[in-house]
Amino acid sequence: MKRFHVHMHVEDLGKNIAFYSAMFHQPPARTEADYAKWMLQDPPVNFAISTRGSATGVDHLGIQVESDEELAELRAHAKDADLALQDDGETTCCYARSDKYWLTDPQGVAWEQFHTLDNIPVFSEPAPVSNQAAAPACCAPRATETVASLPSAASCAQAPAAKACC
Repeated sequence: MKRFHVHMHVEDLGKNIAFYSAMFHQPPARTEADYAKWMLQDPPVNFAISTRGSATGVDHLGIQVESDEELAELRAHAKDADLALQDDGETTCCYARSDKYWLTDPQGVAWEQFHTLDNIPVFSEPAPVSNQAAAPACCAPRATETVASLPSAASCAQAPAAKACC
């Protein structure tokens, strides 16, 4: 099964948790000091909010899959259509370890396609020093960025409040 993913940056996490909990008629599936996520079943949506962005509003959209095979199928469709993608491979962000890649639509909207492998206790983990030059990206590209200029996971971990992360 594929699940639609939306991530929004908000100013006041508490007010937004109250609002979206009432709107969705359920509490978040996960809550952290700067982050909350609802895993809605009807409709199937992974809806996340955080206070980590530089501007409020929709940060990125995405498709979350349940298997490596589904992610490989989506990646193959993107490659077959000649869509430029930033393949991060296995990375950490948004309190999760995931295999992911990013696409950017013609308007500059970032699309994340990912398979969550595990939950982690921190927003993201820094990349090992030996791999920092090739560190995977955890952050969605801003509308004015190209996919090739995504910040590294290490930069997200070092200055998470200033980056637009999952």
